[in-house]
Amino acid sequence: MDVDCEVSAAAATAVTNGLGGGEQAAAAPVSADQLDVEAYAAQYSGRTRVARLLFIAERCGVEAIQLEALRMAHDEARAREDTVLYLDAVLKINGRLGPRYRHDQAWVDSVNRRAEQRKEKLETELNGYRTNLIKESIRMGYNDIGDFFYAHGHLSEAFKSYIRTRDYCTTSKHIVQMCMHVILVSIELGQFAHVTNYVSKAEQTPDTLDAVIVAKLRAAAGLANLETKKYKLAARKFLETGPELGSNYSEVIAPQDVAVYGALCALASFDRSELKSKVIDNINFRNFLELVPEVRELVNDFYASRYGSCLEHLEKLKPNLLLDIHLREHLGTLYNDIRHKAIIQYTLPFISVDLNTMASAFKSSVSMLEKELAALITENKIQARIDSHNKILYARHADQRNATFQRALQTGNEFERDIKAMLLRANLIKHDFNQKNWPGQRKMNL
Repeated sequence: MDVDCEVSAAAATAVTNGLGGGEQAAAAPVSADQLDVEAYAAQYSGRTRVARLLFIAERCGVEAIQLEALRMAHDEARAREDTVLYLDAVLKINGRLGPRYRHDQAWVDSVNRRAEQRKEKLETELNGYRTNLIKESIRMGYNDIGDFFYAHGHLSEAFKSYIRTRDYCTTSKHIVQMCMHVILVSIELGQFAHVTNYVSKAEQTPDTLDAVIVAKLRAAAGLANLETKKYKLAARKFLETGPELGSNYSEVIAPQDVAVYGALCALASFDRSELKSKVIDNINFRNFLELVPEVRELVNDFYASRYGSCLEHLEKLKPNLLLDIHLREHLGTLYNDIRHKAIIQYTLPFISVDLNTMASAFKSSVSMLEKELAALITENKIQARIDSHNKILYARHADQRNATFQRALQTGNEFERDIKAMLLRANLIKHDFNQKNWPGQRKMNL
């Protein structure tokens, strides 16, 4: 998404300085100066395209961008004959796009009438299959009804229909198909426990899964873990997503999203060695990172300890991410965790740190940085103390040199004691000063 947005000053300060949580970031209004809505929407297909356009229209403060997103959402929903999304778009447009985009009750009634006829036909066919007890036909009948409900926005009914195919699956391929349908609907319903459950079911099928299916399952699992705030697990799943995903899962996620979600979750939860081995040296994930150069650069900057540059990249990405339907609620937490990790890594090699220099590196005020450091010290994430008067951070590093000398001296003393004991024993044996039982010696029972 090519977007140049600005967050309100208060929310920006809160997120940047680690004071605001996810709620503050989510509540912040986003204004945009330039947004290529068409290019962004082209990454997605199906219901998620309309849902994302409606989300942008609700969150982006520039009316021209809102109306463009609403116009595209309206046209897409009408083309799909999804009256639920159509009515949502019309309500948000509120007559601002002229008569063509006003509520068309006649069209809604016509679509609903055709849908009802189609539904009756599908139900009649399914009842016939159930009467004849043909398992494959019953399975396909439930799938057709599920597809019908999904296309018309009745997600709960679609979910129930897809679930009912489980009893009529006769091959591993059928089970995987059922799981993929349930996962898709569950993501749109926001029921991510079901997503995790059915990803696991699909992965446990005895047959080898197609590479595209595996990539889809990894991406879906990553999304579920992200939504449930299991950021480390989410990072692992996104990093395991194969390049076969491409645009094959555009009804759920774009490859650019895999790069952004995976990189941010990894930066927030991985240690330095994991970041190197699982992100930077990951050839498959590198293909995704190439799609979003800003994310690739911020990952490299973070690993190379160029924290100022890394934070600048994060700030540039923030307006884009605040318009992301899945990432927005987690942005505050992820940004805080990334910033805190950067602060911890910055202080780790030094015995003392000048807070003025550090504040400059982190684009923050000294007083704000001091509060962040105090919080990290309280949480036992940094072993240090702050000289608030002179604005210096003193690390409480263990004296490794002294500890090494002490261990060497202790080892030497133990060696000397063992050698003396061995020499004493050898001399006792040599001079026959060892206890013997002489012939005829009586044993005394004490």
